Amino acid sequence: MHEDSVNALQRQVEKIRSEMGGADKLERMRARGEKTVREHIDAFLDVGSFRELGTFARSLRPEVRDSTPGDGKIGGHGRVDGRPVSVFGDDITVLRGSSSVVSTRKEHRLIDRAMAMGIPIVHFGQTGGGRIPDLMGSEGISEAGELFDLAKRRHLVPMATAIVGRSFGGSSFLSALSDYVVMVRGACLAVTSPKVFEIATGEVISFEDVGGVDVHARKTGQIDLGVETDEEAYAAIRRWLSYLPNNAHEQVARIEPTGSFDSDTGIGDIVPERRTRGYDMRRLVARICDPDTVFELQPTYARNVVCALARLNGFSIGVVANNPMYQAGSLDPQACHKIIRMMTVCDAYNLPVVFLIDVPGFMVGQRVEHDLMLHWGMRMMQALQNASTPTLTVCVRKAFGLAWQAMNGAQMANKGLYAWPSAEIGFMDPEVGVNVAFGSKLDEIGDPEAREAERVRMVREVAEATSPYEAAGTMRIDEMIEPADTRRVLADDLEMLANRPVPPPEARPLSYWPTS
Repeated sequence: MHEDSVNALQRQVEKIRSEMGGADKLERMRARGEKTVREHIDAFLDVGSFRELGTFARSLRPEVRDSTPGDGKIGGHGRVDGRPVSVFGDDITVLRGSSSVVSTRKEHRLIDRAMAMGIPIVHFGQTGGGRIPDLMGSEGISEAGELFDLAKRRHLVPMATAIVGRSFGGSSFLSALSDYVVMVRGACLAVTSPKVFEIATGEVISFEDVGGVDVHARKTGQIDLGVETDEEAYAAIRRWLSYLPNNAHEQVARIEPTGSFDSDTGIGDIVPERRTRGYDMRRLVARICDPDTVFELQPTYARNVVCALARLNGFSIGVVANNPMYQAGSLDPQACHKIIRMMTVCDAYNLPVVFLIDVPGFMVGQRVEHDLMLHWGMRMMQALQNASTPTLTVCVRKAFGLAWQAMNGAQMANKGLYAWPSAEIGFMDPEVGVNVAFGSKLDEIGDPEAREAERVRMVREVAEATSPYEAAGTMRIDEMIEPADTRRVLADDLEMLANRPVPPPEARPLSYWPTS
């Protein structure tokens, strides 16, 4: 090959990659303290590992061919902690990173390669939406519809999205199809811009109110984590990936176990004896798992349950636990949705899941009924029954009503079901049950002291029936264990479960479920 042609290639590559959508736009971004998508990618990946694909892409439209280098999307392959990944994102210096025919083709080429190679996908989202006039006609919008081919990913490879700016349209859709979403404060995540709201409906709303970090981290649950800086977003995705294999065909490598497996005599003190007293379940989760390995997902959404990735005995696991610090640890629609999302990811990537139960039941009331409590409660139980990854369950204090089964209790598909001796398992709280079932009968007792004495007797009788020894006696609980032995028992089970035959991805129905 002639040296002149090689030099010409190098000059073209350097011009496209350094100038992007124009020096003036780059200067304005830097003045605002914003990073370009190439800077996001370089900061996220291992140093020097990025190899770009589609450098010479440009718009199909003749009038903007020369002003659309890369056509608004930048991507390629690189490494994270030595592991290969496919990575791409929106270049807002080129028509606000809007989605067009060519840019959509580029994204899908990168996704197709990642699927074929069996490597994770990482996406940086901040697009202005679909590009007009590219998508105005029937041909244009039909071409852009290729985006939804990603819905056939079936979780065969992990996918994470970082929302690093104002994200509408394509990048928002990609985040909803991802297994993990982190969002930087100041960004906005929505189907369309508030400016479009105002034109279409007359509604005036701020970017923050329609789709800011707090809206999604606390109210909608459409992100897994809100962070303050880009660097925190990179670190969160790197850590999330560290718990997962490259693809659904692999198992996560076990690391050297940390922490003691000796009897932990103080662990039982974390859980108060009185069932109505709150405590922070995250303390118990941290005590059971290997030290400093708990990585909580959606920590400010549906706080009545804790969902986390962690390690126990060196194995990557998922953790699902009621948190009595919030709403007494009861299950509401949001909690069920959070658990289903967690279980789907764990099932797809072969992570065993540990359940810790302390639940008074499903939440009741008009609000949760209107929020589809029935639908989400039963959907959660279906998810658990369709899971192929092994689960282990420990009832640490109370389990009332159908929530006992819903939290992976008796007759669910667990591979180990244990209870602490102080646990209570029954149809409902004995106090509540006596008042509901026998309140009118007790009212017939005229003497207040006699009425109270009879109420106490009845509560005691019902409470005795909630002893976990009753269920253990009929093999609805595998074993009663001391709180001090919880970590060791679970660690032993995980070691034995490591020998299990893992079904292929096509034989894991839960792994095909949507995570959004």
